[in-house]
Amino acid sequence: MGIEDDFRLADADDEKTIEFIKNYLPQDLKEKFSDDELYYFLDLIDEYYVESGVLDEGNDEDYVDIDLEEVAKFIVKEAKKDEVGEFDPEDILFVVQGEMEYVDSLDPDADEA
Repeated sequence: MGIEDDFRLADADDEKTIEFIKNYLPQDLKEKFSDDELYYFLDLIDEYYVESGVLDEGNDEDYVDIDLEEVAKFIVKEAKKDEVGEFDPEDILFVVQGEMEYVDSLDPDADEA
């Protein structure tokens, strides 16, 4: 598989993730965020995981405890710094929870832990 195929797969997965998040959001938030903002938030979630080290290979535990409120705070801080906008951490928390629910839906063993 070439690098272009990898990018296409990643893009398709991001699209599925965004659609899942949009369906996960409460009704009052469904129209609040544009697709571009959701893609931006998704990139920041990935950035948080990388920078925080919570997913490092050195972690021998099967279960990783991720503080979703900290992820939301990180997104709010970065969005303000990047001049993307100012967002309510409670609203962003729903986006972060939606992303986590999507990831969990991909892992059939997630509920067995």
